Amino acid sequence: MQNGTRLAAVDLGSNSFRLEIGQVDHGQIHRTEYLKETVRQGNGLDSARNLTPEAMQRGWDALARFGERLAGFKRSQVRAVATQTLREARNREEFLLRARTILGFGIDVIPGREEARLIYQGVAHMLPHTDASDRERRLVLDIGGRSTEMIIGRALEAELMESYRVGSVAWSMKHFAEGLFTPAAFRAAEVAAKAVLDDALSSYTRDQWDVAYGASGTIGAVGDVLAAAGGEPGLITRDGLDWLVDRLLKAGSADKLRIDGMREDRKPVIGGGVSVLRAVFDLLGIEEMKVAQGALRHGVLYELLERDEGVADLRTATVARLASRFSVDAAQARRVGETAAALFVQLTPAARGGSAISRAGRALRKLGWAAQLHEIGTLVSHSDYHKHGAYILDNTDAPGFAVNELHALGQLVLGQRGKLRKLESALDDETFVMQLLSLRLAVILCHARRDPDPQALHLAALGARAFTIVCAPDWADAYPQSAHLLREEVLAWQKTSSWRVELSGA
Repeated sequence: MQNGTRLAAVDLGSNSFRLEIGQVDHGQIHRTEYLKETVRQGNGLDSARNLTPEAMQRGWDALARFGERLAGFKRSQVRAVATQTLREARNREEFLLRARTILGFGIDVIPGREEARLIYQGVAHMLPHTDASDRERRLVLDIGGRSTEMIIGRALEAELMESYRVGSVAWSMKHFAEGLFTPAAFRAAEVAAKAVLDDALSSYTRDQWDVAYGASGTIGAVGDVLAAAGGEPGLITRDGLDWLVDRLLKAGSADKLRIDGMREDRKPVIGGGVSVLRAVFDLLGIEEMKVAQGALRHGVLYELLERDEGVADLRTATVARLASRFSVDAAQARRVGETAAALFVQLTPAARGGSAISRAGRALRKLGWAAQLHEIGTLVSHSDYHKHGAYILDNTDAPGFAVNELHALGQLVLGQRGKLRKLESALDDETFVMQLLSLRLAVILCHARRDPDPQALHLAALGARAFTIVCAPDWADAYPQSAHLLREEVLAWQKTSSWRVELSGA
């Protein structure tokens, strides 16, 4: 990526939405602008886990302001990610549909472990790079509004990642009703947090890491308060946490809290955040924690940089690992992938080469990943393997992928065979339809598990919402079973309400 290129990351957190804009300079990203909006969507989930209209509106308003600032950015220069609140919200698609339009860019809902990995990337990239620092084993902690991420890693590599459903907004709502600080409330909040975080005891033990770092939100706020009180800047100690709790108890409530170094928007959620932080200190035997400069949004920026041309995309490695783990037939995956790609390029010549900076190129890469994983479900059962494969992709941990990206791959895997009615809601997306048709035709052409004739079919768009397939002369006579399957494919598309496929030469 050229020096001077601007990149932007949007973090739709449970407490705050943040926009970070940076400029590329010899492999590093230097901040040029930072915006933060306290949206507090995390307390906008009702008892049925739906976002309230008010919470959605607060989010849309913030994104409208971000969208104005992002005018002129290319799609390849921006990534927006959403975390725990939108992982939980049952009506998230209602929010996201309008949010994406308002922002002007896609929004990825990322799984908890993917959030943890990106947090670690942000922290690691913003730390000094020396031989000593690259050797240290790091524990990284991020206490968000509705989730807490823990990571152990070394240098730029996260080795162990987990996300727990405990956070400053959720715990403040549950244990500090009306913003009141009492000894009983702190005891109950810490006990409850330890119950959720108890699993970490076995994996994040003191002998597994050398230095503890804390990122973003709660930890940054605590670090600011302790520094303002005369503590060492950038360091949180157990004694410092005890002092802070004492100050909160003396204040009695968030409304009455007067303390240097704390912003007004942090006061309503500080009780829950400090309770979770003290619980982590106790569980893991932490005596001191360094406040890191990097956070989720920085990890997103560096991921954008690394997804540029010529740099290996983590998602490609993830797909390869999944294919290996589920014993996919590599030769058949290659065969189907190459055939599907050739057909897709016939429909969209701009996709040739799979460039990461064009929409068509990205679609081709995703089609390739779907082809590589199209038989992932056969390890469960050959019967209905496409359904098993879709389920696996909807429920697996896949570093580099957002929830919606995995679901889109799962939809392609699900739709590779059988009736199309199961995908009716996705058939409004023309790019998806072209990917799906290319994959289904490739599966047909490769059904005998041998390389097909590369000149067998010519695929083209035929006006709006229609395609034509032209078979090579004498091909149908040479491959009667494939020709039969093609005719069945045409019938399958005729049963959809919005797309038509015509066939000639078979």
